[in-house]
Amino acid sequence: MTGRAIWTLRTVRIMTNSGVAAALALVVCATGMASVGVSVVSGQQPDRQEGGSFRFRTGVELINVTATVTDSRGRFVPGLEKEDFLLYEDDTLQTISHFSNARVPVSLGIVLDTSGSMEGEKMSAALEALDRFLFDLLGPDDEIFIYSFSYQPKLVHRWTSDRNSLSRAMRRVRPRGWTALYDAVAAAVPMAEEGRHRKKAVVIISDGNDTNSETDVRDVRRLIQESEVLVYAIGIDGNGQSGVRIGRGSSRPRTPFPFPVPGGGRGRSPFPAHPGWPGAGRSGASDDRVNVSALRDLTDDSGGRTEIIRNARDLEPATAGVANELSQQYYLAYPAPGHDDGQWHAIDVEVRNSRHRVRARRGYIASP
Repeated sequence: MTGRAIWTLRTVRIMTNSGVAAALALVVCATGMASVGVSVVSGQQPDRQEGGSFRFRTGVELINVTATVTDSRGRFVPGLEKEDFLLYEDDTLQTISHFSNARVPVSLGIVLDTSGSMEGEKMSAALEALDRFLFDLLGPDDEIFIYSFSYQPKLVHRWTSDRNSLSRAMRRVRPRGWTALYDAVAAAVPMAEEGRHRKKAVVIISDGNDTNSETDVRDVRRLIQESEVLVYAIGIDGNGQSGVRIGRGSSRPRTPFPFPVPGGGRGRSPFPAHPGWPGAGRSGASDDRVNVSALRDLTDDSGGRTEIIRNARDLEPATAGVANELSQQYYLAYPAPGHDDGQWHAIDVEVRNSRHRVRARRGYIASP
């Protein structure tokens, strides 16, 4: 069975106990999520019904783009207007038809590594950081779900805005086993896509390389490229001996770009050639440390980012940075050209002030 078939079936099992809704989910996944990355004509997201099912509306018209803008020192740039942006698809300038610089609610999935290597200080720090993330940093209208993963993904809590319920559910999880990271992301991204808010994101917290997934990283990456979900990853790469972060600049002050801004320019290939994919599949790599390259392959095309920390105590400022970023982003949209060719279409967002830097989704796959 292929990796795509595996995550599809898992997604179907997870979404609902209703046979009708499960069949609908299977159809959506099997068609490559053709309407992903665009807004529907009559409502920009599916309506949630009682019992956990969804009603999907037909017709699409917009490509949605979330942009993060910073200055030369990595500080967020507020107060920009639509006229400050230039947006290209496949090197062709697009008309920005929708724009907002206000904070909007987010539908957020948390994907937490609960493999055996997270036991002890790392898990305690992760739970403390996520409590502050949930109670103090997210907005009251934000909705959240939580996946854990060790040998396989487990849905810890479905969509809710009840922070106490989420916190209690996380504390019932016990670290053990190996690391099925790609399987977990492959389950979480489709669920995030079903969130009721226009902005959708997934935050991954892990301390290791994938060692147990049946899903290939290439399939997960394509799944992300077919969606409009922002993917963030926080990797713990150390045993607590140092507070130094891997990335550009010193560990203090933090910046929203701990790595150089993803490049590649317009027309960048969605699947650059790699000699190998460490940790992909059951064969895995012998090194179980964080695979920074694989995490960036998951996050960068979406407009999210990867941050690597050396000490579990740095999880709190790292998650705070993600929450801060989600609250200070710009929303842009343009009329969908109507591609149904199954090809990658590059998106490039620029600002007229050349001193500012922009991070946004790099493109999308227009599934037939």
